[in-house]
Amino acid sequence: MSTTVQAAATSPAAVRLRRPGWRDPRLLLGLVLVAVSVALGSWLVASAGRTVPVYAAEVPLVAGDVLDPDTLVVREVRLAGAEDVYLSAAEPPPEDLVVVRTVGAGELVPLAATAERSDLDVRPVAITPSGPLSRSVVTGATVDLWFVPADDVSAPVPAAPRQLAAALAVAEVSEPTGTFAVGSGQAVHVLVPVVDLPDVLAALAAEGSVEVVPVPGGTP
Repeated sequence: MSTTVQAAATSPAAVRLRRPGWRDPRLLLGLVLVAVSVALGSWLVASAGRTVPVYAAEVPLVAGDVLDPDTLVVREVRLAGAEDVYLSAAEPPPEDLVVVRTVGAGELVPLAATAERSDLDVRPVAITPSGPLSRSVVTGATVDLWFVPADDVSAPVPAAPRQLAAALAVAEVSEPTGTFAVGSGQAVHVLVPVVDLPDVLAALAAEGSVEVVPVPGGTP
């Protein structure tokens, strides 16, 4: 009997596992981490699916074209942080806003391709080539201008053609309206930088012809 009592007295007390309470720091930290993970995942999913309205060109635009409802269409796109790169459609564009380079039909309008009308440094000039016009010369295409001097039988060596201007945008190609059209009869309206205007206009008034040469890959 005494042996049993002694053994019971010396036996260690059983350790019971207790469930953590609401005030346990480890449980609170785990709940916070779970909540943060859920919130972050929801934010990433929402950001990935968020779209913003931006303007796209409904028709090919060339330098000098005004940006208005007749030339633009609104697109809802996901830009992933590049909202400041394109022209926002959150409000109408300013009345004097024009493009300063060619923007193809369906292309989003980059802010870098826009400017106020007063900042535009090109002027449209109508060119009527003497020969057939390439099919790739269309509105929005990129072309070079060359001057071909008229034949001078008194000159010992014929004058060589020379380039007048390079990488110009075609604003319009108009069909002939008169019965006595010369050559192709089509007039190509190109946008000539102001600095090149004197040379181009002088060539148009000289004996010879100004030819429109398409730049490969320059057709929109």
